[in-house]
Amino acid sequence: MEKIVSATEIVRRFSEILNSIKYRGDSYTIVRGGKPVASIRPVETPLKERTLGELKGLLKHIPRLGAEAEHFEHDLKKIVRHQPLMPKDDRWA
Repeated sequence: MEKIVSATEIVRRFSEILNSIKYRGDSYTIVRGGKPVASIRPVETPLKERTLGELKGLLKHIPRLGAEAEHFEHDLKKIVRHQPLMPKDDRWA
């Protein structure tokens, strides 16, 4: 999601805004006098380096399951039913 910020706000919060771009994948449009003058956004990175903030957008582009959705649901339920139980004692304590 692109956020709109004033030039003054960019100057005051520059480090914070850079962090939100780097770690959440946020994009910003900078306005001056009520008009857009620039944009700042993450550089294009390989898929393995994507941020969590980009997940929502990436999920929109995943193909939807068609007729195989029922089989997929059945397989997931079967996997859940056959998961081993967690040990009752805490071996990490």
